[in-house]
Amino acid sequence: MSTVRLTMAQGLVRYLCNQFTTVDGKEVPLFPGVFAIFGHGNVTCLSEALEAAKDILPTWRGQNEQSMALAAIGFAKAKRRRQIMVASSSIGPGALNMVTAAGVAHANRLPILILSGDTFVNRRPDPVMQQVEHYGDPTINVNDAFKAVTRYWDRIVHPEQIISSLPQAVAAMLDSADCGPAFIALPQDIQEVACDYPQAFFTKTVHEIPRPRADRNSLAKAVALLKSAKRPLIISGGGTRYSGAEEAVARFALDCGIPITETIAGKGAVVHTHPAYAGPVGIVGSTSANALAAEADVILAIGTRLMDFTTGSWTCFKHDAKFISVNAARWDATKHRALAVVGDARETVEELATAMKGWKADVGWTAKFKDLFADWNKALDGYQKPTNAPVPTYAQVVGVVNAKAGERDYVITAAGGLPGELMKNWRVKSTNSFDVEFGFSCMGYEIAGGWGAAMADPTRQTIVMVGDGTYMMMNSDIYSTVLTGHKMIVVVCDNGGYAVINRLQNFKGGASFNNLIKDCKVKEAFGVDFAKHAESMGALARKVESLAELEQALDWAKTTDRTTVITIVSDAFAWTPGDALWDVGVPTISQRESVREAAKYQADVRSKQRVGV
Repeated sequence: MSTVRLTMAQGLVRYLCNQFTTVDGKEVPLFPGVFAIFGHGNVTCLSEALEAAKDILPTWRGQNEQSMALAAIGFAKAKRRRQIMVASSSIGPGALNMVTAAGVAHANRLPILILSGDTFVNRRPDPVMQQVEHYGDPTINVNDAFKAVTRYWDRIVHPEQIISSLPQAVAAMLDSADCGPAFIALPQDIQEVACDYPQAFFTKTVHEIPRPRADRNSLAKAVALLKSAKRPLIISGGGTRYSGAEEAVARFALDCGIPITETIAGKGAVVHTHPAYAGPVGIVGSTSANALAAEADVILAIGTRLMDFTTGSWTCFKHDAKFISVNAARWDATKHRALAVVGDARETVEELATAMKGWKADVGWTAKFKDLFADWNKALDGYQKPTNAPVPTYAQVVGVVNAKAGERDYVITAAGGLPGELMKNWRVKSTNSFDVEFGFSCMGYEIAGGWGAAMADPTRQTIVMVGDGTYMMMNSDIYSTVLTGHKMIVVVCDNGGYAVINRLQNFKGGASFNNLIKDCKVKEAFGVDFAKHAESMGALARKVESLAELEQALDWAKTTDRTTVITIVSDAFAWTPGDALWDVGVPTISQRESVREAAKYQADVRSKQRVGV
């Protein structure tokens, strides 16, 4: 057997360099790059291996371990899980900074390979710098925290172990059912160990994402149930996009006269003007989609885990409505008393379409969803229409940015009030041009994810919409994008703090407390000059005072040669109306009458939930 002698770190990097996949018929690296911040746990051995391969596997330096991992996730999402970035840190705080990002990837079913330095297997120098010791179990350190938020976890304690571990990590990240983050801990003394690796381990491998077919009996039951429907409805989730099922779902819906609604992760699978599109459903959904959900008798859920924001905490649907859940993951497909059809979204929908050929929903139902959606569009026009108010609303700001966005421009937001406002107000112009991270609702994803998205496809403009609260939490990748030349446009909506949580606090009877800056324990409430701050990181920036100035600034931003930040003060109390319910905890005992009334209201919400889900 032919072998090559390499250190474990060198062997790992060589393996990554020889993994490929196909995207749109073109062979590309499966791992196109590494985000890394080096420390004593990865700077001597792993960085030596990465430096030698820098022309094949480029390394990008982040400013914060969490944000660089979020950038890797934004890249994977923009690539629809077809390529995977690597994120590497040292041990201790550097590793723990990536746990939140791993949670984002895990909740959203997105791939990222995380490589963290680790303590010594031989324990000779223990405790080493940054080591957290567990007195009763010396095998545990901070890297064990990743077990809760990864699909695959391993610690390499012998150099030969990468021969079995790396293919398993790749398989997990490419599996449409198990897709998520993979974590591998790299002890410092094992990274340096030389091993005679078989040459075959480094053979070029071109991976294909598997497309499991659904069980025939399950498909037959799904067809029978759909054909029995009087008021069928499609809920299209993120799995539609990751499977590449956008065209199949759109064609199936149109042929059968079934309205398409969408989840947060699913938005962007069809364009706003598609004749079967009826709007987003759920708590941050449209009145059109929610009205249809309330009447639907059979719901075809495609590639969605049906989280509470999609289902209105299970108050959006009739108690006797039937669900068919098409999902590659058995875990997601079998939720909520659904008829589980476990299989790839594109293949399953195409097989459903063949079996359903010639069947069409009642024309009255089709006409109804078109009327409801027309009413929703009129409502959006009203919400986005400029007024004489001194401060614009989120809806108005989103409307201006949406109008100025090019057909292929890619918009990103996460957490706070903007996800709901973009879900409702953003009219998608081209498929797969929309990214709202709400599976984990991670503050700080926006700008970092924007860096990853801009890196994933530099031929389109990445637009990041972010609130002032999230901007303050994580903004350093503005500097990263200027350094690396990955331009994005960042629109900062400054409403004086955590406005949407203040809204929830008030809606459930509570006093405004510790959310808006003016309601916090501070010596003096004042705002941040985000434009000057962005300029200090090398970006171009402009502060605008009106919607007209925002339009002009967006035109200017399109002409600039680097990341450009636009900041505008926005209303903290005006929100696009929604009509879905949400189950949250409310005190049943309180000195405030408003809280006691909110508790009664919440009890009524729970009385409307579907039983047994």
